[in-house]
Amino acid sequence: MQKDKFILGNVEVARGTNTTIYLDLPKLYNTPTQLPVRVMRGKRDGPIVFVSAAIHGDELNGVEIIRRLRKLEILKKLKGTLILVPIVNVYGIMTLSRYLPDRRDLNRSFPGSVKGSLASRVAKIFFDEIVSKCDLGIDLHTASIHKSNLPQIRTNIYNEYTFNLAKVFQAPVILHSEVRDGSLRAVAQEKGVPILLYEAGGALRFDETSIRIGVHGIVNVLRANDMLPRVSKRVKKLPIVTKNSQWTRANKSGMLRTIKALGDTVLKDEVVAYIDEPLSDATMEVKSPFAGVIIGKSEIPLVQEGDAIFHIAKFRNLNVADDKIEYFNEDAIEHSEFNELNDEDIIE
Repeated sequence: MQKDKFILGNVEVARGTNTTIYLDLPKLYNTPTQLPVRVMRGKRDGPIVFVSAAIHGDELNGVEIIRRLRKLEILKKLKGTLILVPIVNVYGIMTLSRYLPDRRDLNRSFPGSVKGSLASRVAKIFFDEIVSKCDLGIDLHTASIHKSNLPQIRTNIYNEYTFNLAKVFQAPVILHSEVRDGSLRAVAQEKGVPILLYEAGGALRFDETSIRIGVHGIVNVLRANDMLPRVSKRVKKLPIVTKNSQWTRANKSGMLRTIKALGDTVLKDEVVAYIDEPLSDATMEVKSPFAGVIIGKSEIPLVQEGDAIFHIAKFRNLNVADDKIEYFNEDAIEHSEFNELNDEDIIE
């Protein structure tokens, strides 16, 4: 919980103020590098929550989500402290790369070490200066290069607190996800800091629907933690919750023709794509291994044998799934309570 004094990077942030702090990172060759952090501290006590993006340097949706979030007029009513880190991997974003210059994945380098690799040192600074000071974190991601994700929250659904917040976020899908060694979520969980991981859209581009759901979802979570005023509106739809998912992979190389899209429901053994031989008439069907919802897909028509094509979340009641997913499509967002943040709550 918030204390009388809040210090980040040797800078004391007073109650009721917004401050941008620049944390020194290891130099890139001989060029100074810093991690920009916006700290928004309310006048009244409340939790300390961080929102981070671009731990992978090619994941840009989260950068825009945080930019829009910090412009919301409603944040003037903030209780507690909100820490915004729009670009964690400042090295990767300069080169449009998922990784750091040492080719390491920052999200496999936590908790980090002052004597380790570049990735390990950056992880150490980010974790010690920001994550360890917080009660909750929201980490924003996209799919990897040449893939896209349906907006989804990944968390431990057996943890009552994070599962409730995942539902409050109101992404179309909640996917139970085990932690991976060295990931921010795994190490933070060990230290008692729960993390919601938001996956939406694809690398190196903006996806408007994913961005709007992300902004609205963060506000919902802050409201649920009594950091922002609550609203009386009832949730119209609850997300799909699934414990199991699987990537379908190419059994041969060739040109991919997908006939299903993100958010589509599929039956067991239903054809979701074809792989064609470029110089012959040979075609292979790609089928769904079970009934479910497509939550991730390849966006490039060239595939090698073994490449991941569709990420399918297992879900038996496809009529329910269709109904829930429809609510979150772009047309629904244009005419729903998602727009409540577009007018009165945004500072022009």
